[in-house]
Amino acid sequence: MGYKSGIEIGKNFIIFFKTMMTFLPLVFILIGLFEVWVKQEVIERHLGDQSGILGYFWALLLAGTAVGGLYVAFPVASSLYKKGARISTIFTYIGAAAVCRVPMTLFEASYLGMKFTFIRLMVAIPLIIFSSILFEKYLKDKKFSINNED
Repeated sequence: MGYKSGIEIGKNFIIFFKTMMTFLPLVFILIGLFEVWVKQEVIERHLGDQSGILGYFWALLLAGTAVGGLYVAFPVASSLYKKGARISTIFTYIGAAAVCRVPMTLFEASYLGMKFTFIRLMVAIPLIIFSSILFEKYLKDKKFSINNED
């Protein structure tokens, strides 16, 4: 039978682990700086309850420029929540961070073509926003809240 598959899995794990250890500490430092430098009023104004449709635009823009995928998106989403971002904009940010990041989109376009990428984004973005709004309404009906014990 052999151990070739197991050895390959181990090698891939080590490569992945090294990659994560090279950029995750820097990302968490940046998230810490975000927590300190970005004022709560700024987040409330641009991503909070009164932000309206522009809040979704800012969430998409923030997610599109993010690196690290969901490893980074969840800590940033927690920080946004603590600073007063609306739940639906946070869900939009997480969804967009999963499917609309610029580096990933450019990579996809180079392999699958601009037409495919454009259609995928034009379908995905409205669905992300629509489902985020539905999730927010559902959670508000359930009186959802997160305990932010630091």
